[in-house]
Amino acid sequence: MSDPIPELPDVVLNALSPVTRRLVLNRRGSTVWEVANGRGKFAVKLGWPIEAGPGWDAQPWTALAPAREGAVLDRLGAERVTYGEWERGTWNIQPWREGPDLYRIWEPCRTDGSSVQPSVALGCAKALAELHARGWAHGDVQPAHFIIGPERTHLIDLALADGGPVPERHDFPFRGCLVHYEAPEISRSVLETGTATPTQAADVYALGAALFISAAGWRHVDYPGDAPRAEQRQAIVDKPHRPINVPGALGALIEHMMSRDPADRPRAADVCRELREAN
Repeated sequence: MSDPIPELPDVVLNALSPVTRRLVLNRRGSTVWEVANGRGKFAVKLGWPIEAGPGWDAQPWTALAPAREGAVLDRLGAERVTYGEWERGTWNIQPWREGPDLYRIWEPCRTDGSSVQPSVALGCAKALAELHARGWAHGDVQPAHFIIGPERTHLIDLALADGGPVPERHDFPFRGCLVHYEAPEISRSVLETGTATPTQAADVYALGAALFISAAGWRHVDYPGDAPRAEQRQAIVDKPHRPINVPGALGALIEHMMSRDPADRPRAADVCRELREAN
């Protein structure tokens, strides 16, 4: 039987005095809530350690992820962000970002063959380039982390970002990200050492993989979705990525972004420039 979903702790309730609350995401070791009050909407994240179970190892770091993200956002100067500890782990409060994510907004491309909108790809690339320009790597680029808002695209979920110090008590080693968007060098390092270092070049690869799966519906490398993570990572190390069947200039750009050699990939700022020219 799965554990009951934790309620928002008193420290969060006291900080926000919610008028409404809605559970948005529940996965092992974390929940995300949409909370509204008289001051607007907020995203609230709770984290707690994952116990070992069938098919997975214990993951104590999930308890620290919300506070680590809060510390990263604080260092980046984000407004209306607070974070702290509760009885089972850590939490953070940050502004709610309204809009569909990249995978959802390109759903028509996968279902009825509609053309992708280069402006959406450009918005994602700009959000990533802005983070890179400040000396940070995101570490967990995926379609769900690009929120296509009415005025701009937001890059969310910075718990794994690297680029400056965070409080030691909330820090933890980088053990890779969602494998469907992992660059070959990250997969290789995780297989060989158990950890890796987020890089901007790996972010660019992941953005290419995110654009590809959102437009075409395919993971960047062919492997069974239910295979063990180590087997999936080995496929990323050993096999070339799938043929990029996205038409036009965007397809060629994704191909460049997903070069196996990190030194051959464009920078996020270069991706922005090419997309502007393509428009």
